Amino acid sequence: MSTETKLTRDEECTTHLGLWYPKGSGIETIVYADSDHAGDYVDRKSTSGVCTFMGCCLTSWFSKKQTALAISTTEAEYVSAGKACQQALWMKQALIDYGVRLDDIPIMCDNKGAIDLSKNPVQHSRTKHIEIRHHFLRDNVQKGNISIEKVSSEDNIADILTKLLKREPFIYLRLGLGMMEQID
Repeated sequence: MSTETKLTRDEECTTHLGLWYPKGSGIETIVYADSDHAGDYVDRKSTSGVCTFMGCCLTSWFSKKQTALAISTTEAEYVSAGKACQQALWMKQALIDYGVRLDDIPIMCDNKGAIDLSKNPVQHSRTKHIEIRHHFLRDNVQKGNISIEKVSSEDNIADILTKLLKREPFIYLRLGLGMMEQID
């Protein structure tokens, strides 16, 4: 099957879907972060994917190639979690403008190394190459502005934004985004 045919088939599978925003959904905010280490076959840069939910509603998302070359999966995931942290802090500040204060916004990550790095203030020799700007995540974990928690790779919703998936995981994560058939 050619790529052109596959894209057409996938488009046909999702054109009738839309995001569902039910009434009364809570304000609990959660952010999912993922990356594909060296996924670009030309320049070997990784792609970050971030999904932000308020209650069960997807409120923001993005997929973007990382600017620096990550030399490990941990580094690529750590950079993605840092981008998720920026998004979480933005959301936290935006909600203050509406009189809503959130104490802690969890960032869900499927990489134990990135989680450990975000919680450990000791600079390990294996992480000295990571740019200082990416340690923004660690600073905010230590301040208690955000937390970073483990999610299984199968349940990491941001995975849908970073790599090609087989049909079953794609459908499962698509439902996790809140995509449902449109009601006329």
